[in-house]
Amino acid sequence: MNLLFVADPLEDFKTYKDTTFSMMREARRRGHRLAACEPRHLLWRSGGRVQAQVREITLTGDAQDWFRVETTGLRALAEFDAVLMRKDPPFDSEFLYATHLLQQAEREGAKVFNQPAALRDHPEKLAIMEFAQFTSPTLVTRDAAAVRAFHAEHRDIILKPLDGMGGMGIFRVKADGLNLGSIVETLNKDGAETIMVQRFVPEIAQGDKRILVIAGRPVPYALARIPQGSEVRGNLAAGGKGVAQPLSARDREIAEALGPQLAARGLLLVGLDVIGDCLTEVNVTSPTCFQEITEQSGFDVPAMFVDALEAALGA
Repeated sequence: MNLLFVADPLEDFKTYKDTTFSMMREARRRGHRLAACEPRHLLWRSGGRVQAQVREITLTGDAQDWFRVETTGLRALAEFDAVLMRKDPPFDSEFLYATHLLQQAEREGAKVFNQPAALRDHPEKLAIMEFAQFTSPTLVTRDAAAVRAFHAEHRDIILKPLDGMGGMGIFRVKADGLNLGSIVETLNKDGAETIMVQRFVPEIAQGDKRILVIAGRPVPYALARIPQGSEVRGNLAAGGKGVAQPLSARDREIAEALGPQLAARGLLLVGLDVIGDCLTEVNVTSPTCFQEITEQSGFDVPAMFVDALEAALGA
């Protein structure tokens, strides 16, 4: 197969932990060809097909200079056997425009994973609204008074922007309400932007679990991202420690309830975030943690993913 990865710049990859790199490595091990571009390289001209300025690459095995460019050129996305959209958040207007270009490529015959319409329909924080039976009490609003009322009810809350990633912009406000007003003003831009507020889940001390679901089936191990020191965030980007552990009964219940539904909508790969017994996010843009889970548990997550990709393509 000839695979195109739409991702962040290859030069910025941290290959010792990057999930997209692990996908590429497994695909290449099976003899598949690799190409890459960034969303900014996508283009469409009326009367023509969606194209991209792509680099066909090979992997060198070197930890630093990990890829070599073989050829570059303008290629139609429909010429590839699969297009893997792996651009990291934020889910901003440029990400949205990229999904429209990718959806047009689908009309022209391209096979895109995750499907562009499904990416648009499942913003990572708001997607939990459909599965409220699995979440902690949650409020989505731009109204400061509504946030204050939610705090008065629940006393210990987490506030976060809807477009954040890696723990960016997450605040905890305890019962004393210290700085609640200024935090809300900062996050909602004086009422201009919508934010999410959730009741604090104390089980964060045992980790914010990333559960990977591939083609509707959960990987049997989660990565618990455990906050360090006085930090409330478990995100690896915020200094959390990742510990692979078998799925609990509740983890599996959530994954098995959501997985088939999400797969049927065109989401080949999903990352569910669970704290304690509560679903907190549904990650669909570029779920990570393949390498950490594989190295610690011995379960080959990249192989499971490429198996699913090949099956989806009838390879």
